[in-house]
Amino acid sequence: MVQAAKLMGAGSALIALAGVGAGIGIVFGSLIQSAGRNPLMAKQLMGYALLGFALCESIALFTLLVAFLILFS
Repeated sequence: MVQAAKLMGAGSALIALAGVGAGIGIVFGSLIQSAGRNPLMAKQLMGYALLGFALCESIALFTLLVAFLILFS
C-alpha cells in the first residue's frame, strides 16, 4: 500500500515536466521570432535563450529530485 502511494506521488510530481517542456518551447520559439525580426542581435539573444533554457531545465531537475525523494525515502 505504501509503495503504491509512493508511485502515485512520484507520478504526480512528474506532471510538472509538461510545463517545463512548454516553457522550453516558448523560449526557443521566441528566440527564432526575435532573431528573424532583428538578425544583428541573434548572438546576444542566443545567450538570453540559453539562460532561459537553463532556468526551465533546473525546474525539471528539481522535480526529478523530488520524485526520487518520494520513491526512495
